[in-house]
Amino acid sequence: MTDKNGSGLSGATIYIPDLKLGVVADTAGYYRFNSLPSGKYLIEVHSIGFKTMTRTVIISGPVTQDFTLADSYVEESAVVVTGLSKATQIKRNPVPIVAISHDYLATNISTNAIDAIAKIPGVRAVTTGPNVSKPYIRGLGYNRILTLYDGIRQEGQQWGDEHGIEVDQFAVDRVEVIKGPASLSFGSDALAGVVNLIPTQPAPEGKMIGGLTLDYQTNNKNIGGSAMLGATKNGFEWMGRISHKQAVDYQDKIDGRVFGTAYNETDANATLGLHRKWGYSHLDFVLFDDLQEIPDGSRDSLTGQFTRQITEADTVRAIVSQHDLNSYTIEKLHQHVRHYRIYSGNSFTLGEYGRMQINLGFQRSIRQEFSHPVLNAIPGLDLELNTYSYDVKYFLPDLDDWTITVGVNGMYQDNNVTNGTEFVIPSYHQFDIGPFVLAKRTFDKLDVSGGIRFDSRSFNNFALYTKPNPVTGFDMPVTGADTAGAANPFSTYRKNFTGFSGSFGATYNFSDKFSIKANISRGYRAPNIAEISANGVHPGTNFYQLGNPGFKPEFNLQEDAGFVFSSRYIVASLDLFNNVLSNYIYDQKLVRADGKDSTDPVSELPYFKYVASKAHLYGGEVSIDIHPVKALHFENSFSLIYGENKGSHPKSIGDSARYLPFIPPPHGLSELRYEFSDRQAHISNAFIKVQLEYSATQNRAYIAYGTETPTAGYTLFNAGIGGGFTNKKGKTIVNVYVMGDNLFDVAYRDHLSRLKYFYYSPADTNPAHGLYNMGRNISFKLDFPLDFSLKSDKAAADL
Repeated sequence: MTDKNGSGLSGATIYIPDLKLGVVADTAGYYRFNSLPSGKYLIEVHSIGFKTMTRTVIISGPVTQDFTLADSYVEESAVVVTGLSKATQIKRNPVPIVAISHDYLATNISTNAIDAIAKIPGVRAVTTGPNVSKPYIRGLGYNRILTLYDGIRQEGQQWGDEHGIEVDQFAVDRVEVIKGPASLSFGSDALAGVVNLIPTQPAPEGKMIGGLTLDYQTNNKNIGGSAMLGATKNGFEWMGRISHKQAVDYQDKIDGRVFGTAYNETDANATLGLHRKWGYSHLDFVLFDDLQEIPDGSRDSLTGQFTRQITEADTVRAIVSQHDLNSYTIEKLHQHVRHYRIYSGNSFTLGEYGRMQINLGFQRSIRQEFSHPVLNAIPGLDLELNTYSYDVKYFLPDLDDWTITVGVNGMYQDNNVTNGTEFVIPSYHQFDIGPFVLAKRTFDKLDVSGGIRFDSRSFNNFALYTKPNPVTGFDMPVTGADTAGAANPFSTYRKNFTGFSGSFGATYNFSDKFSIKANISRGYRAPNIAEISANGVHPGTNFYQLGNPGFKPEFNLQEDAGFVFSSRYIVASLDLFNNVLSNYIYDQKLVRADGKDSTDPVSELPYFKYVASKAHLYGGEVSIDIHPVKALHFENSFSLIYGENKGSHPKSIGDSARYLPFIPPPHGLSELRYEFSDRQAHISNAFIKVQLEYSATQNRAYIAYGTETPTAGYTLFNAGIGGGFTNKKGKTIVNVYVMGDNLFDVAYRDHLSRLKYFYYSPADTNPAHGLYNMGRNISFKLDFPLDFSLKSDKAAADL
C-alpha cells in the first residue's frame, strides 16, 4: 500500500463489503487477509487525504495485490451493497441510489436516525416532533418505503402516522437510499424505495475499536451519549454498544415549548462474528426502548398556553406549568415503544459453485400508548408484533461475465392487539414469500442490470368483540357466549395479495469523468393492516381512522434517467424520474352533506377514511459540488417533486383534489465548507461551514375536505465548526463539533410536519393555530475515538 512516490501508507484500510471484512496496513504499508474464501470481490481502499480506490480481485489461493493511492480533490464514487446482487460502485449502477457517509452523519445535527438523512436531495421526513420521523422518498412514504437495519427488514407498526423508526441513531455508521422500486431483493413495501441503516461494522483484523460520543442540544436540552467497544482477532469478532438520550419539550418563538414532545430513549446492541475460509457468520442482538410523550396541541383559547388532559371525559383541562414544560419527567400520557431484535447473517463459499447467503431474523415490537389520565398504568393501545424473517440468496459462479443471483425471502408476522382498551386495528397473521432473479454484466464501458420478482402475501385478520370492563369501565375483548350484545369493531378477513415486479437499466461510462444511466422498474405493495381494517381513534393522531377492505395491491411504473460528471474542480449530477401508480391509497377526511366534518359521536374527532386513486409523480434532483481548491467546497442541491391525483375512472377530480397529499415542496440546500488540518497545531480533519436551506411555498396541496392545507415557504441559516485534536503521534484524541440549525430562529412549518394540524381543540379549524417546527438549535458534540492494534503484524502483503 503506497502513495504515488512509493512510500508506504500506514493506517490505510482495505475492506471487502461482500464479506464484511477489513484489515489495516501496518507502518510500512503492508497488509494481509487470512483465510479468504475463493471468489470474485470488489475491494475498497481508504486512506485519509487520498482518493478512495476500488478494484475487483479474483481470489483463488494466495494472491498478492498492490494498491497505489493518488492525492485527489474528490472521492471516488461510493460502493453500495443495498438491493443488488453484489457490492458495486454507484456510478456503475443504473438504479438511482445515494450513499450517506459517517462523516456526513457526524457533522450535521439530527435528533433521530431518519432526521439525519432528511436533507438529502429527494429524501424528506414526515415528523411528529423531534424524535418521531418517517422517511419520505420522492413524495412517497409509510409502508411504501422499506427501512432496513443492516440489511434486515425493520418491522414495527409502520402504518401509524406518528410511529417512528425504532433504531439507535448513534449506532448508524452510514446509510444507503434507493429512490424508487428498483430494489427486487425485498419485495412489498419497497415500492417507493429502500433506506438501509448500516451500523458500525466489526473492527479490522487485529484491531480494537471503540468510542464515546456525547451530545447536547440547546433547543430541547437533548442530552445524548453512546459508548461502543469491539475487536477482531484471528477471525473472531465482537462488539457492544449502549446509548441513551433524553430531552424536554422542544421550543419555537411562536408557541414557546411545545407540550408533549419530550422523550427518554435507551438502546443497546451486541455482535458476535466468525470469519473463516468457508465464509462468515454473524449473530446480532439489538434493544430499543423509548418513552415518547404524545402531543395533542390543545391550548387555552384565551392565553394560548398548553393544556393537559386530567379526566377521562376530558371536559376540563389544566394549564401546563413552565416547570413541566422544562422537565425531563415523562408525562402520564405517553408511548412506551420497545423493539427487540436478534438476527444472523451468514455467507458460505461453495468454491467453484458460487456462494450462498442466508439471513434469518426475529423481531418483537411492543408499542403501548398510555392514554388514560387517571388509571394511567393501563395502556390504551397495546400492540405486540412478532416478525420472523428469512432471506436466502445464491450467487452463481460468473457465466460469460454475467453475475447472477437467485433468491427467496419473506416473513411471517403475528400481531396481537387485545391487551389494551382501545382497538384501532385487529389482531392478524401474515405470511410473505417472494422468489427473485437478479443479473448484471459489464460490456467494456456499458453496465446492464435487471431482474424479476414475484410476491405473495397471505393475510388473515381476526374478528374482535368488546364489552365495557365492569371494574374500569374501559372496553375489553370478549369471546364465546360473552359476545352476545357486544360491540363488533372488526370482522374476520382473509385475502391473498400477489404481484410481479421487475427492473432493467443500463449505465454507459463515456470516461472516468462522465457517465449516463437509465432505468425502468415496476413495483408492488400489498395494503397494510390500517388501510384494510382500521376502525378507531389512535392517540396522537387527532382523528378517527377508518379502513377499506376492498383495496387491491398498489403497482407503479417508474422511469429514471440521470448523468454524473466528476472532475478535479466540479462534481455534478442530475436525476429525473417519472412514476405512475395504480390503486394509490391515501387518507381522506369525510364530510357530511352540509359540507361540515363527519365526526365520531363519542370522541367528536373527524373521520378519515382510506381511499384509492390513480397517481402521477414526477420530478428530479440536481447537485453540484464546486471545489476550486482542494480545501474549499461549495455544494448545492435542489429537488423538485410534483404529485397529481388522477382519480378513479369514471370519477372526476376537481381543483381542490387535483394534487396528492404530503408532497414535499421544492427544496434547496447550499453549503460552503472549508476543510483543513494543521499537524503542528495538532488539528486534523477540521472544517468550517455555513449552510442555507430553502423550502418553497407548497400551494399544490390536497385541500379537498380540509384534508391538507398549503404551507408557506421558509429559509433557514445553519452553520458549524469542528475537527479532531491529535497527540504527538498524530492519533486523534477527541473530535469536537459545534453546529447550529435555524440560527436566526425562524418560525416555520414544514409541509410534512403533522404538528401543523394540531390546533387548539378538535373543534378548531384555524390553520394559523397549528404548531411550528423547532426553533434555533445548537449542538455541542464530543467524540473520543478508540483505535489500537491487538498485535504487531508485519507480514507480507498476501491477499
